[in-house]
Amino acid sequence: MAAGFVMSVVALVLSALVRPSNALPGMPYSHLQVLALASLAPTVTLAACIARLAAHRFHTPEDLDGSGLTAGTATAKLLQAQLQNTLEQLVLALPVYAACVALGPAYCRNPVLAASVLFFCGRLLFFAGYRRGAAGRAFGFALTFYPTVVLLAGMIIHAALAAAGIIAGPAGNSR
Repeated sequence: MAAGFVMSVVALVLSALVRPSNALPGMPYSHLQVLALASLAPTVTLAACIARLAAHRFHTPEDLDGSGLTAGTATAKLLQAQLQNTLEQLVLALPVYAACVALGPAYCRNPVLAASVLFFCGRLLFFAGYRRGAAGRAFGFALTFYPTVVLLAGMIIHAALAAAGIIAGPAGNSR
């Protein structure tokens, strides 16, 4: 978990140092475009979880009727747990991404994109290590969770400083 936290902070800080207009070569993206782009990778992981569980249920007669009507096999329970955790992480990440892009300074765009990539990579590692227990999924969980929490903390601090008049609020940002 500590390694995932450190990697997350380093990736977000380094990404913030890149000029926002160079977030994606060739075109400065609008706020909405950055948010939409950042939403794709995390949403793909949720779609993959749904597809994996659906495919399992389709091919496993004991699970075909779904978790509401059956006790569920061990595999169905594992896939459902991964799906549930991914959904929870996505529900936390997307509003934080939106707040950073809409309310944060221009340099917040790149960290949001970096957090999205870390989310995707973290989920892959989480899925791969899940069967090995907490130690096996810890790094993947950390790469998913910590970038979102760091961005959230940064936005809370930014909002408090803007509300106190110490820094410019969203209208004063150069984007």
